[in-house]
Amino acid sequence: MATIASSHLNKGIKQVYMSLPQGDKVQAMYIWTDGTGEGLRCKTRTLDSEPKCVEELPEWNFDGYRAFQSEGSNRDMYLIPVAMFRDPFCKDPNKLVFCEAFKCNRKPAETNLKHTCRQIMDMVCNQHPWLGMEQQYTLMGTDGHPFGWPSNGFPRPQGPCYCGVGADKAYGRDTAEAHYRACLYTGIKITGTNAEVTPAQWENGLKYTEEATEKLSKQHQYHIHAYDPKGGLDNARCLTGFHETSNINDFSAGVANRSTSIRIPRTIGQEKMGYFEDRHPSANCDPFAVTEALIHTCLLNEAADEPFQYKK
Repeated sequence: MATIASSHLNKGIKQVYMSLPQGDKVQAMYIWTDGTGEGLRCKTRTLDSEPKCVEELPEWNFDGYRAFQSEGSNRDMYLIPVAMFRDPFCKDPNKLVFCEAFKCNRKPAETNLKHTCRQIMDMVCNQHPWLGMEQQYTLMGTDGHPFGWPSNGFPRPQGPCYCGVGADKAYGRDTAEAHYRACLYTGIKITGTNAEVTPAQWENGLKYTEEATEKLSKQHQYHIHAYDPKGGLDNARCLTGFHETSNINDFSAGVANRSTSIRIPRTIGQEKMGYFEDRHPSANCDPFAVTEALIHTCLLNEAADEPFQYKK
């Protein structure tokens, strides 16, 4: 979204105040998913001391109506802390607190998908599933235009920018590096980063793989629906079968093939063990919805319905 010039603030002024001592008090920013299923909300409270674990954090509440999560006549909802991280913006001892949202009757909000995901993960904890998410994103300027792109045109064909080096190939590296370091500071498990093919775009046993792929092929429509907050509508714009994507209507799998639904890395295919990559989820997916769907299909062997609404 473009912004007006008057909204551009001098960040140096803020830094003057951020360097002031805060005494023994601690700022805890509570963060949760709102009623859209992809937007985040936050509010900050002051604590008298630094919490050592998430169990020491108090419950809180918020106006669910303003976050698209409750009716106007009964709007107070609960925030239950479930994870705590160091705050890379306000620094130690301040905290980022990720919360689950619950209704006034203590039932999880519709977009609180972590609640059911945790229940599913507990059911398969003896199998020790490992899952990781790659987050791709494109940097946008304050005018709504992709960062570093020509103002009245398009960049050169893709290719030189993938894992690119240099100011003419890696647009926005400062932002990507700052994001990377912030993740390390907070304690989030992050495996790495790289520039993608579009300028200003960045990332963040074989027998069992084959069995999982076969199960996923039979639940293709269910996973398409679960892999983006709009039930497949966002993925319909992405999974076109072009530009290293699969077609949303067809399931496919292959070794070292980035135009398939499921990609098995070449080294995994050679060593006959390791992981596979599900290339379905949209960039704005809820990771808990994706995780739950994968566990349902691959480990619990559950045949789900196919409630897809996207346009073919």
